[in-house]
Amino acid sequence: MWSFWVNVIMLLILGVLGASSVIIKKRPEAKDLIDKLSKISGYVGVVAVLWGVYDVIQLLTHLGMFKYGIWGIISWVTLLAVTAVFLGLGFIFGYGLAATYMSEEAKAKMADLRQKLVGYQIPLGWLSLGLAVWLIILTYGIMR
Repeated sequence: MWSFWVNVIMLLILGVLGASSVIIKKRPEAKDLIDKLSKISGYVGVVAVLWGVYDVIQLLTHLGMFKYGIWGIISWVTLLAVTAVFLGLGFIFGYGLAATYMSEEAKAKMADLRQKLVGYQIPLGWLSLGLAVWLIILTYGIMR
């Protein structure tokens, strides 16, 4: 159950960071909180990528969920979406911190990939927030 809450909390943090520009436009009072989160966004990103890799392993070990019918499929697809958000937003936010440990060639390749992903930051942020809510509904509402 602890991994469920890690997923929810990480999705909420990544969602706020990912959609921060839109959130601040609509709710200027949220700027202080978002500024505090932004200071640790590199660490959040690295943790998200590592947690995303863990979720990839979970996806592969839970392929048997398909035998449980539609709810097994919905649960597996939900975990796939969570994993994609963790890897995408995690890479966007964690790149700066991780780049300090990369060779120049690796930095250049990763910078190109990051530049492509940045265009998806806001939609991934909203998806992240939606997935956090969906996970809670799926776990405590529908599946009970």
